[in-house]
Amino acid sequence: MPEARSEPTRICFVLQVLPERVAEYRARHAAVWPEMLDALRTAGWRNYSLFLGDDGMLVGYLECDDFEACKARMQDTEINALWQAEMAPYFTLAERAPDDAMTPLQEVFHLA
Repeated sequence: MPEARSEPTRICFVLQVLPERVAEYRARHAAVWPEMLDALRTAGWRNYSLFLGDDGMLVGYLECDDFEACKARMQDTEINALWQAEMAPYFTLAERAPDDAMTPLQEVFHLA
């Protein structure tokens, strides 16, 4: 009998993009570097989406097996360091890289 696969971990987080940079942030994410996309997939990020309000509220969602391990794998890549350095000016993070500020929200309901 095949081994049952466990459900992936669902991660949701919020960040704040500077309101005056929302249009530029959207444009940058319409053309994410192919190397960055490959690195995310290789690190185990699946079904990754970002949603951005006109006020700068950014909501991220992804599925993975182990969020901390996936983040660590990304932080070990050169492409992530380059991308994070380019994205940092879009956020109100006080000297933190955007991926360091991704704090998962607690899931309180899920309709499967």
